[in-house]
Amino acid sequence: MRAVVTANVGFPAIASRDARVLILGSMPGARSLAAGRYYAHPHNAFWHILGALCGFSPSARYRERTRQLREHGIALWDVLLSCERPGSLDSSIVRASMRTNDFATFLSRHRRIALVLCNGSTAFSLFTARVRPALQPPWNGLRCIRMPSTSPAHAGLSVAQKLAAWKAVLAPVLSDITAGEP
Repeated sequence: MRAVVTANVGFPAIASRDARVLILGSMPGARSLAAGRYYAHPHNAFWHILGALCGFSPSARYRERTRQLREHGIALWDVLLSCERPGSLDSSIVRASMRTNDFATFLSRHRRIALVLCNGSTAFSLFTARVRPALQPPWNGLRCIRMPSTSPAHAGLSVAQKLAAWKAVLAPVLSDITAGEP
């Protein structure tokens, strides 16, 4: 039996004008798309990790979690605007169907973004291959780091190991933001 390939359309970015960090996924999974929320799969560690780093409960209402991200200078989006994919695995995305989000416009409206954190290898490879080459200076030189995926499909690391890796990169940035540094 063949898997049903569905067209997926992502969500708008969650960002304040003064965001300094942009966290990118590839494309929301089936549960997130059905719920209309980023990282809605109950076993995805994203909200657990960001909650630990930003000081909010991962079980807080979605609106509160996203407010906390904005207050901490973190923007959230996906590399892809749309794609076709059976299920939720990034490896199942139909390459010919991929359309990227409009990063030139986003970055022109969020000029303080200085760091891009890609949630997993697919987001990183899509951003560096499909988005960055089309960006104009200074955006094409943005610091971009591949982070361990928070997805439950990425079982090579424990949640504690993922948290430690995210903390190593994000905690110093959050510290600078709360101290009011540019």
